[in-house]
Order: sequence, then structure tokens, then C-alpha cells
Amino acid sequence: MYKKELEVLEKKGRLRQRKIYDNVIDLASNDYLCLAENKNIRKKTFDKALNLHSHGAKASMLVNGYTQIHKDFEEYLCKLNGFEEGIVLGSGFLANLALFELVRKKDLALVDEEYHASGILGSKTTQGEIRFFKHNNLEDLIKKSGDYKNFNRVFVFTEGVFSMRGDKVKKEITSYAQEIGTLVIDEAHSVGICGNRLLGITEEYNLNPLKTIKMGTLGKALGSYGAYILANKEICNFLINRAKSIIYTTALSPVDILLAKYALEEIQKNLDFYKRKINDKISTFNTQSLIKTIEEKNIESLLKKQKELKKRNILIGAIRPPTVKTPIFRIILRTCIKNDIIKKTINFLESE
Repeated sequence: MYKKELEVLEKKGRLRQRKIYDNVIDLASNDYLCLAENKNIRKKTFDKALNLHSHGAKASMLVNGYTQIHKDFEEYLCKLNGFEEGIVLGSGFLANLALFELVRKKDLALVDEEYHASGILGSKTTQGEIRFFKHNNLEDLIKKSGDYKNFNRVFVFTEGVFSMRGDKVKKEITSYAQEIGTLVIDEAHSVGICGNRLLGITEEYNLNPLKTIKMGTLGKALGSYGAYILANKEICNFLINRAKSIIYTTALSPVDILLAKYALEEIQKNLDFYKRKINDKISTFNTQSLIKTIEEKNIESLLKKQKELKKRNILIGAIRPPTVKTPIFRIILRTCIKNDIIKKTINFLESE
């Protein structure tokens, strides 16, 4: 049925495939702090889970999928981050779809052009006006929002650390967003990496929680699966009543939440240790985050180098269009991987 389309993708080097990677030197996953490999976190979770009535969520959290574990974790997140209310849900993708339902008729949403694909999809479902501004460009944001006073509500959507480039959102963009409306910040790649307590850009930039909506994920630095939204009570109540990706999806498993909660506790108990590890990687490899990118001349050489590294048991991300405009290698500077290995990998990727 789709044979010709698949053949075209394969010819262009864009055909995606699922593969199993066991026992590799992993420089591709978003398990930044290596907490998905922490056996103590796993043991604490499983010991707790054995005493639960059910390890599954069973239904939407608006039916009976909302447990005390969900509630306790939301309250813990709010206390740590200084927000009024929280919602735990299935994934960052679902969270971004939910957040764009805040944009109603006669509202304006200004979106960074490199916002995650889930947000781009979400922007197509909204009833409000969507305008994209140049990546991390305050001047263009100001230009695109010149008539913002003509709208009922104004939202600026950006990321804390951008998932492909690894660069941080500029502080002046977050400040301007809060001047003209509400900042919506996707912190999937900045939670566990930035801030004095590694809580993300909202903490690092000391953003006003009354003018900020924060989305974080559990499946990256926290080594689990799922996501959360933090905001004021009014916004959370609206999302619970209007956001389809919250209302009509099965709640997140209590086991996933426990894994994330114990990981977050691990970070908070050993902040100096993790901050030293993170700062070492950032200073050594001259990055703003734990994402290092290297441009490659074409898809053919991109895939060839990735394949050669696999033979050496090293896995890196080879990101192709249309995900990015030009092919790039995406190396995750995971804190448990020795710098020498990463340096040799980068040197190989930068060679002709």
C-alpha cells in the first residue's frame, strides 16, 4: 500500500527503523545522569510497588487512574518548584498537546520555530492565532508580537534546553514573554541539568511561577517515563477539564512515578555530586547543556560514520532531515561515560 513512499524514503536515506541496542557505550539516549541504570532506585521502586494494590493506572485519571502516589508526586513537584498545582501525565508529547489547548479563540501563541514536534502538532489543533518566531531571536519575537494587546491572552512557547541544538533559551526571551503574557516552557532537556538544585531553567532564571507554565519529563534526566505540567490552579483545572490528551488517556503507571520520584530524591540528596559531573562535561566539551552537536555534510556520510561507531560498540544519534534542516550528530554527554571515550568519538566524527 505504501511501498513506493517507503522506497523513496530509503533512497533518500530517511527510512526509519527500530533496532535493539544492548550493552553499548550509550551516547544517544537522554538518560543524562545515568539514573535509569541506578539499581538502588529500581530496588526502592519495586519494594514499594509490591505493596501496592495495583501496579497499573488502569484508567484515565479522571475515572479511577488517579492514586495517592500521583497526588503525592504532584505535591512534591510543586513544593520543589514553587508552583501552585501540578498534573502528571503519560508523556511530554501528550503534555505539549494539552498545553496548546490553552490557546482559545482570540488568543495569540508565539512559538519558537525549533519547538518540539509535539508542540508543532499541537499548534495545528488550536483555535487561536499561531505565529512562529526565529529560533531564540528576541528581535523577531518582539516584531511578531507587536499587536499582542489586541488579543485576549498571549502565550510564548519555548524550550529550556532545545532538544536538537542543546542551546538554552535566552533569558531576555523568557523575561519578555512574562511582560506580554504567559511563558510556556518545555523543560524536558533542562530538568536535572540546569539550576542551583537542578530543577531547570525556571529555577536558573528565577522565573515568576504566576506567569509561567512549566512542562517537565520523567523519561530523560529522571530515567523513568512520563511528564508533568506545573502552573497555577486555574490553568491546571482548565487543562483537566478541556485537554483531550489528559482526559482521554490512561493515567501514568504508579511504578513510573515511583522511579521518577526516587530519582529526583537521589538528585536532591547528592546535588554537589551531580553538579560536579554536569559542570565537568559542560566545561570540557564547551556546551550549554549535556547535548553536543556536530554538523555533517550529507546523510550518506552521517550514516556511514554512525555505522562505523556501532562496530566499535559506541552508539550516537544521527539526526536527519526533516527532523533538522541539515544532518547532525547528536552526542549525549552522559555523566557516567568517561571523557576520553567521548573525546575520541567526537574526534572521529569531526574527521573527514
